[in-house]
Amino acid sequence: MPLRRLVPALFALALSACASIDATSTQYVGVAHPAPTDPASVQILREEPKKPFDRIGEVKIDASTDPAPGVTEVEDKLRAEAAKLGADAVVIVYDRIQPVGAYVSGPYWAATVQDIEGHRLIGIAIKYR
Repeated sequence: MPLRRLVPALFALALSACASIDATSTQYVGVAHPAPTDPASVQILREEPKKPFDRIGEVKIDASTDPAPGVTEVEDKLRAEAAKLGADAVVIVYDRIQPVGAYVSGPYWAATVQDIEGHRLIGIAIKYR
């Protein structure tokens, strides 16, 4: 195999062996924009709390599934993004593994399509009153 083909193949293999986490956050328009909080103090909740709160934004996490990052890494990323918004807690509203892409392999007349799955997590950042 010529060197010019080997280098890109090795680079692609190295990238595919890494677990990845991508996070984005969005502040809601027309609500208070509190100062950032300490990520260690941000709670992760699976249902709305009983205390009064205001919704201040959304956090979206996209993570690889093969290999998958550790749960602690995903939670830390979720807390960090919510803390940037000034949240006291983040309420998980969506947590699924879903297709995020596909690739085609084989010859044109007998091609196969393989799904690429990813872990998507969406949370609502909240601030207690």
